[in-house]
Amino acid sequence: MGAGTENVPPFIGAQLSHLLSHSRLTLKIDQLWSSDKYNSGLIDRFTLLIPYCLDFIKWDIIFDAESPNVAPDVIFGPEDEHFHPFHMSPPSVEPNNNNNNSSLLSDWNYKDPKCLLNFIQFLRDQYVLYQAKRVGEVDDDRLKFEISTIVSREGLEMHMCSFVDKSEEVKFAVPLLDMNINKMVSGCPWRQSQKIYLQVVYPVGRKYMSAPSAPRLKLVSSSELKALYSIDDVKLPPWLNGMCLAEYLPNLEEYLEKQVLEAVSLIDVRRQFIEALADELGRPVEADPVFCRKATFLSASGVLTFLVHFVIPTQFPKQQPVIMLQSSQHFNAQMAPLKSRPMSDYPWSPRWEPSLMAERIFEFLVDEALNFKRQCSEGQLQL
Repeated sequence: MGAGTENVPPFIGAQLSHLLSHSRLTLKIDQLWSSDKYNSGLIDRFTLLIPYCLDFIKWDIIFDAESPNVAPDVIFGPEDEHFHPFHMSPPSVEPNNNNNNSSLLSDWNYKDPKCLLNFIQFLRDQYVLYQAKRVGEVDDDRLKFEISTIVSREGLEMHMCSFVDKSEEVKFAVPLLDMNINKMVSGCPWRQSQKIYLQVVYPVGRKYMSAPSAPRLKLVSSSELKALYSIDDVKLPPWLNGMCLAEYLPNLEEYLEKQVLEAVSLIDVRRQFIEALADELGRPVEADPVFCRKATFLSASGVLTFLVHFVIPTQFPKQQPVIMLQSSQHFNAQMAPLKSRPMSDYPWSPRWEPSLMAERIFEFLVDEALNFKRQCSEGQLQL
């Protein structure tokens, strides 16, 4: 769990570790503290950041270190004072059902590390229903219509946003693409399933004329996906007058699906390029085997031995790699290896075969190595 957790009681530590490592969501611990402020007591409470609707909700989880058999209390955010998760669903007829108040609280078993995970998952599932109910009660015909057209979409989340200084808004997190991106990447290192979402924000309480204004739209994905495909470069299709979300989504999803499939196919293109470099520079000392975004080769120019680093963009070969040289013999005053500037001003055409790309880069490096050797020698003299 990280530093500062030495005073966490073992039963809380086990619950917390299981929660963080087995949750289907990327949960974060914001802070840990003790109920005993004066005697440096045991840490028995913490603030949990829970992903929801492309943001985080913050809940305080309150254990009692002296009473491990007692389930924790939860303090929700100040804006959720009307969230009562155990009064939203009818009680289950199955006594051991985890969606039941009695099984989650009164039958709490501190020796079972799954208890906290089941508890938090239940609360978040109830929170999804709570926010959907709040949004459904908004007196806005346009919103009611938009919800009716997409409410059946699996994984849809919505959130009622209230502000002191401006009108209320409703935010949707709409999952896109019914495809398993993780399975499309051989040797995929991602633990969490990679998703792309459309964030849609509608203002509430405005009286629209004949043509309502477009909602605010933004694509969102996890940072991990950028190793394969970056949504930052995606230009969203225009929102036409009178359009609704159900009309907008199909074209967007069709476009994104083509983009993701192309991004997956470019992994092999980058791999072929690295293999072509190996024919010129020798076997790489290090290379990214999954996404083929980086490769490092050991080279020499006379008595100078140096590393050649390649950073290969996802848009390769449309965008050329960035090259940097690093001496294995010369260091600056902080004992860091001397490096060249990042270079992309070498001969390049995206239409060349990988073998020709590698050949022209090798020719460029023969001359550049001499410049780098001179720079390293001058750097040594300045130390």
